[in-house]
Amino acid sequence: MVVRATTQLFRERRRRAADRTFGVRLLGAAAVAALSAVPFALLLVLVEGKWRPLRTVDASAAGRLHHLALDHPAWTSTLRFLSDWVWDPLTLRCVLAVLTAWLLWRRAWRLAAWAGVTAVAGGLTGLLVKTVVERARPSLEDPVARAPGFSFPSGHAMTATTSFAVLLLVLLPLVPRRGRALCWAVAGLSVLGVGFTRVALGVHWFSDVVGGWLLGLAVVASTAWAFEAWRADSGRRRSEMTEGLEPELTETAPER
Repeated sequence: MVVRATTQLFRERRRRAADRTFGVRLLGAAAVAALSAVPFALLLVLVEGKWRPLRTVDASAAGRLHHLALDHPAWTSTLRFLSDWVWDPLTLRCVLAVLTAWLLWRRAWRLAAWAGVTAVAGGLTGLLVKTVVERARPSLEDPVARAPGFSFPSGHAMTATTSFAVLLLVLLPLVPRRGRALCWAVAGLSVLGVGFTRVALGVHWFSDVVGGWLLGLAVVASTAWAFEAWRADSGRRRSEMTEGLEPELTETAPER
């Protein structure tokens, strides 16, 4: 009995120590997210340096998709609906807010903190980079859509990347194994679809969308690393990407 009580006390102290460092790890990971995004940094250098091959790709994609949008009004209306309502950043942030509230109700405190910090860090990081780069949006004749603000990186693409990543990594433990591949496919196609709509509507360059994807992945990777570090500190096993960040979520339940 004495040995068991001592072991439980040791485990409890270890968990408390892990909890105290978890917030620091999350904030630190969010602060270095942009710096750890090496692929994004390389793309940013090419954008700022106005690398000719990249500018050619951007101009070619914008021109071809713009002509397609002008020739098919019904197709363009569908893209606007998807971009402005279904995949709009505000819509996705509301979904994440509901998810975070649900996690708090489930008493999954650390997972809720991770989801909230990842969403906020992604939004603030994207806004900061946009303000620093100040890249102008495409200027096309007879535009089919308009958007305010600067162009690089795409806020829609970045928000979609972080939002669908959070949804996947949180909810996968609740999905039967046979259905997880479908969830990954839906999330991946949604993220790609967001990028396509922004270029097809003429409000972003192709490199803006790629930049949003890369920066969003950097933010998620950084905060997910912090979460995994907390799991290691608290003595939990390392989780796999195919099972979500906290496989024990199915065991977490609100107190009655």
